[in-house]
Amino acid sequence: MAIIERPDTATVPAVVTPSQAFGVIKRPVASSGWREWLFTVDHKKIGIMYGAVALFFFIVGGVEALLIRLQLAAPDGRILSADQYNQMFTMHGTTMVFLFGMPMAAAFANYFLPLQIGARDVAFPRLNALSLWLLVVGGLILNASWFLGGAADGGWFMYAPNSGPVFSPSNGVDYWVLGLQVAGLASLIGSINLIVTVLNMRAPGMTLMKMPIFTWMILVVQFLLVFSLPVITVALVLLMFQRSYGATFFDVSQGADPLLWQHLFWIFGHPEVYVLILPAFGIISEVLPTFSRKPLFGYPFVVFSGAAIGLVGFGVWAHHMFASGLGPVSVAVFSIATMAIAIPTGVKVFNWLLTMWGGKIWYTTAMKFAIGLVTLFTIGGLSGVTHSVAPSDTQQTDTYYIVAHFHYVLFGGMVFGLFSGFYYWWPKVFGKMLNEKLGSWNFWLMVIGMNMTFGPMHILGLQGQPRRMYVWTEARAGEGFFNLGFWNLIASIGSFILAAGVLFFLINIVHTAKKGKVAPADPWDARTLEWITTNPPKPHNFDRIPVVHHLDEFFHRKYAEDTATHTMKRYATAEEVIKAEEDAADAHIHLPSPSYWPLVLALGIGVLCMGVVYGVPVMVVGAAILVFSVFGWVLEPSTADDSEIDPPSVDGSTKEIAPIG
Repeated sequence: MAIIERPDTATVPAVVTPSQAFGVIKRPVASSGWREWLFTVDHKKIGIMYGAVALFFFIVGGVEALLIRLQLAAPDGRILSADQYNQMFTMHGTTMVFLFGMPMAAAFANYFLPLQIGARDVAFPRLNALSLWLLVVGGLILNASWFLGGAADGGWFMYAPNSGPVFSPSNGVDYWVLGLQVAGLASLIGSINLIVTVLNMRAPGMTLMKMPIFTWMILVVQFLLVFSLPVITVALVLLMFQRSYGATFFDVSQGADPLLWQHLFWIFGHPEVYVLILPAFGIISEVLPTFSRKPLFGYPFVVFSGAAIGLVGFGVWAHHMFASGLGPVSVAVFSIATMAIAIPTGVKVFNWLLTMWGGKIWYTTAMKFAIGLVTLFTIGGLSGVTHSVAPSDTQQTDTYYIVAHFHYVLFGGMVFGLFSGFYYWWPKVFGKMLNEKLGSWNFWLMVIGMNMTFGPMHILGLQGQPRRMYVWTEARAGEGFFNLGFWNLIASIGSFILAAGVLFFLINIVHTAKKGKVAPADPWDARTLEWITTNPPKPHNFDRIPVVHHLDEFFHRKYAEDTATHTMKRYATAEEVIKAEEDAADAHIHLPSPSYWPLVLALGIGVLCMGVVYGVPVMVVGAAILVFSVFGWVLEPSTADDSEIDPPSVDGSTKEIAPIG
């Protein structure tokens, strides 16, 4: 890592900020490349690693989905046994929600949120690294079950009593419980870190109502996590004690009520839907204005509708339980709440449409995926509103109609939004442009495959095909247009077309790494602060902490209003804006030191959790590693020693610094 130096022309400012007061230092890193990544606390590297881990699990979850569709493509499928099928759909749902959706949103948040608010790092860099490694450990625990006696088989919702030791006697559910607790701890730590970062580290002049929409949506998501994760943690702890230590929290024979699990799970589970979808909403709220050549229509409405979605999302959990006998009053209340949450969601859709209305639309791959999200999410949202009608919901419960609905929302919404973000921000992260021709193949195959896969499931569900059945027979197939065999085959073919679309994205990544076009400074004529620095950004993000005067600050540094024509006229290039920032670089830049203790601490927590399955000796080893790493973390200096800092000189010159650490 190169030393960060002051320009020779820089002078020591009369008033220095905390980030300037430490002198010019080198971020201490080990010399070899892999150590630099393993021990990093740089939010950008952590964001990239979050993305790599999430993309890996996306492929794993996709393979699980393909096996499910192969099993159901024809009557009397023999690809999977009943037990294997139960494990497959359980781990598919768990992987896509907890090991792809949430971590990929965290990848975008870690990388771009500090850049969008004009910060050099997150508030707690080492906690940020800990959250990454806890995610990795949690994912490994969850998937280790495949090789240690069988994976969890009770569904990603793990309803009691199916999740108890009587109906799930293998250790698969134990690994599921422990892995989710570790992954949940990762998300909770990350959410606290990002909340503090947004509230305390915004650039001068950036009020809350000048923050980019993506940053706003990420902030709302972090509050959702802070309030919902403790609920699922309680549920997981209760289930762990019931399975491992003989407790009876969900045991009907001991007077317990298994609906307790459902309430705890869905109090977390429905806000979780918005944890997954709001980051995608934030991404396309950056993409649509950029490629429509217009400001986002109704910025305050988009902000407050996002906050309203988060708030109301806590009051609709029981619409997942209409078939459980809640009673007419509860059903009526949650039906009304389900209708109400459609209002702020609809506000966003109309704001996006009006942003594009009258714009000079540039149909890049990022824009195509953003438009795809608006279209497909709207379809999923409309089918979701039908679930606010209690009789309809009761009839559709546990049918493929539900599968169609939530995949249109989460795949058509979340995944398309994330792919829009890949194509939009790839030049910023890696300094190269993803290939647009391969991107078009990626988009169209995913659109066609997604609709072929999940569209027929509406028909299958209305015809009564249950969820989670591992075979269907020709005798049940029916006749004519509503033939179950025909639509199951179409859905299975669609799943492989969808997988081909994802394959084109992976090919695009490899092609871009080898032969990709070097990205210009501002390839999209973007609007927000992350583009005011180089591609990729420097280790310290900004040579000078930007001062914000406008919403869409970067755009306003390039354009000014022509008073005669009342149009925006360009008066500076992106290169000129970036050069001006470099020429006025801060005199002193402080970066935190790398550390291996977050990795060691995460491993200690993982070993401690495995002790629940393998006994007290393993638990003692894990606890010892945990305590040792905590002491190491506390005693480790967070930055360089004073002797290793280059103090500011009168003439502004610098001297070379020996490596630290």
